[in-house]
Amino acid sequence: MRSPACRINPAFRLAWPPAWVVVSDQDAPLWCRAQLLDFEFQSWNPKLGGVSSSKYRVRRATLDDLVHLTAIWQPMDFRVDDLAKRVTEFQVAESPDGKIMGALGLQISERQGLVHSEAFGDFALAEHLRPQLWDRLLAVATNHGLLRVWTRESAPFWNHCGMLQADAEAMQKLPVLWRGTSSGWLTLKLRDDVESVHSLDREFALFMQSEKQRTKQVFQHARTLKTLVTIVCVGLLIAVAIWAVRMFLRNPHLLHP
Repeated sequence: MRSPACRINPAFRLAWPPAWVVVSDQDAPLWCRAQLLDFEFQSWNPKLGGVSSSKYRVRRATLDDLVHLTAIWQPMDFRVDDLAKRVTEFQVAESPDGKIMGALGLQISERQGLVHSEAFGDFALAEHLRPQLWDRLLAVATNHGLLRVWTRESAPFWNHCGMLQADAEAMQKLPVLWRGTSSGWLTLKLRDDVESVHSLDREFALFMQSEKQRTKQVFQHARTLKTLVTIVCVGLLIAVAIWAVRMFLRNPHLLHP
């Protein structure tokens, strides 16, 4: 004998994500009975850690943020006094109530940037706030025309955002200011060094110009030598001609043997 079929309540409106709610007939077995849940999913917003992406505002830090920044720097054992002098290097993620929940610094040297001192008021928000801070830093780096960015931050995010382990060739480009540590560097090339390319072009142009001048000088020396040889040959020819005329004048019989 067939079990009574369960039916879907047509009043239930289904949206994303799917939620199947079954309402039973009175004759249906107990396993098929359920109560209609009075809620509806209108849309699905991607969230990380239960936090909406529109909830936090990322902006440049100011001196007014120093108290909040100090509060998240101290648990990280950062050199707070040093960072406080460079507070404008930082981008901060601000909550709707004005609380600083995350910060990330960008120090600039030799047209390159160092991503440093990331800190969060609640590390449960780190995976959500870190990409927003990184996007902001990239915009700042682009506006400053930076050629490359570096970091020694160890979170897995930095290995998946385009940064690569710095090889020996890349390490040669590391600014002197940051060369105290030689290990653990990640780097991302943002653009070619146009000035270096132009410098090489200028050097090549100067080389070609010097070669042209050198070639010109060689040709001038050759023309001078050719002129001298020609003068000498003409002089010898004239001397021989004079000698022959004098010989014929002294000995006319030489013309009639």
